Amino acid sequence: MRIHHDAEGTELNTIKFKDAKRGKDIINAVKHWEQRTLVAWAADCAEQVLPLFEQQVPGDDRPRRAIEAGRAWSRKEVSMSEARKAAFAAHAAARDAGNEAATAAARAAGHAAATSHVTGHAIHAATYAAKAAAYSSGAVGPGDTVEAIREWQYQLVLEREGKVST
Repeated sequence: MRIHHDAEGTELNTIKFKDAKRGKDIINAVKHWEQRTLVAWAADCAEQVLPLFEQQVPGDDRPRRAIEAGRAWSRKEVSMSEARKAAFAAHAAARDAGNEAATAAARAAGHAAATSHVTGHAIHAATYAAKAAAYSSGAVGPGDTVEAIREWQYQLVLEREGKVST
């Protein structure tokens, strides 16, 4: 564990993140996807861990609005600039969160919305969602382990591709 400090000088404990093998499978599977599909998938990944942020910072809806903006962009309801602005707001919420799981969850939301601008953000959304699960001490849906979250994300990939789980 490394010790870091936030902007106010408060000591933060930082857990080293170790990704699951499925992370590479996900990257290989989604690299050919169309951008709007990537945004929708990234939003699903981020939403899975959003409660970790909302429990820590009740009333701050910036990450939720980023996920909604990303989805709205994928449906052609908002501009890329609007989705990108929501992404920046989610990242600001991450800096304000004060808890590693909440911070990672907000970053997942920010990257999901930012995928409307640059497709590479989709993988970061999924990875930050896995980090949020790793940093949390409670269940976040399909399980609270990195392996469980990555497996859930991979199943979403297979569903979107119309493939049967193996």
